Amino acid sequence: MANDERVSVLCVVGARPNFMKIAPIMRSFNRPECKIKATLLHTGQHYDAAMKQSFFDQLGIPEPDIDLGVGGGSHAEQTAEIMKRFEPVVIETKPDVVLVVGDVNSTVACALVASKLGVKVIHVEAGLRSYDRAMPEEINRVLTDQISDLLFTTEESALGNLEREGIDRGRVHFVGNVMIDTLRFNLTRAIPAKETLEGFEIRERYGLVTFHRPSNVDVDSVLKGIVSTLINISKTIPLVFPVHPRTENSLKDKGYWPLLEAANIVLLKPQGYLELLGVMSEAAVVLTDSGGLQEETTALGVPCITIRESTERPITITEGTNVLVGTDPTRIIDAFEDVMTTGGKSGSIPKYWDGNAADRISEVIVSLAPQLQS
Repeated sequence: MANDERVSVLCVVGARPNFMKIAPIMRSFNRPECKIKATLLHTGQHYDAAMKQSFFDQLGIPEPDIDLGVGGGSHAEQTAEIMKRFEPVVIETKPDVVLVVGDVNSTVACALVASKLGVKVIHVEAGLRSYDRAMPEEINRVLTDQISDLLFTTEESALGNLEREGIDRGRVHFVGNVMIDTLRFNLTRAIPAKETLEGFEIRERYGLVTFHRPSNVDVDSVLKGIVSTLINISKTIPLVFPVHPRTENSLKDKGYWPLLEAANIVLLKPQGYLELLGVMSEAAVVLTDSGGLQEETTALGVPCITIRESTERPITITEGTNVLVGTDPTRIIDAFEDVMTTGGKSGSIPKYWDGNAADRISEVIVSLAPQLQS
């Protein structure tokens, strides 16, 4: 295939969870020997300019060729605005395929626009299911997979999910986890926890806390239970809590912020990728509702307690270090005490979580070039 016959791929990134997934893909696509012509588009769904720049710089993501600058809004407003701004770009640039990652609003919005215009769609991280339609991300995942022409999966169980939804297995390729590509590529560059926590009195083991999902943050009874549980846990070990803006607003609005400030809890602003990676890799335990952290803790061998009723990443439970406990304070405490006494689940590294998923994606795309360009 001659250079002027490279597959043209318009790669979409929209929000913080996408950044870690697109970095290894762009790095693989931009190799001189790779027969892919990649264009990077940032929808601007994640509208914290400083945070965006921090992640792009730390992860070595090239500056986007196109930035739609969409910003915030309700799910409907944001999705509609992305579609309005994305459509003329696709018409003008005429890519062979549009590649989307993950499950944010940008993912489904751009996939839908491309599909309507007759442009083939590639979905990276396809087939993950929590089977909880109350999660906006679950709706985005299901819809994106239905209109995608080529689906790349992170774990083998995803194929069964897709086949049950009527998707031909011939369109599905198990390549591994690009999130873990990023983790392995950056692990030696991670900022040591002592630097991030300098000035705080943490001289022993600690736990890392993150939560931001509406089901945990917006429901007062749930949030109250989580706060009281964290305060109880902090009596055993100190907790480090980088607070998502949505979570901070809710904690302050509901009057819980002073309670956390008075506990043995270090409240931090959201951290860059390298800072969080350093804190997470040295933590005794992670308590989270983040899908990405469930995967990263499994790759690192760090015990993870997931404060959700369901997970779309079951392999982190069946093979990894993750325990799903819901939001009941007793179950959270029981899981924490198990980690403190036994060290938690040892876990193992799932197949293809080896740092080479993005190169497998490149290989499949190049091998299917005639079909993608037709």
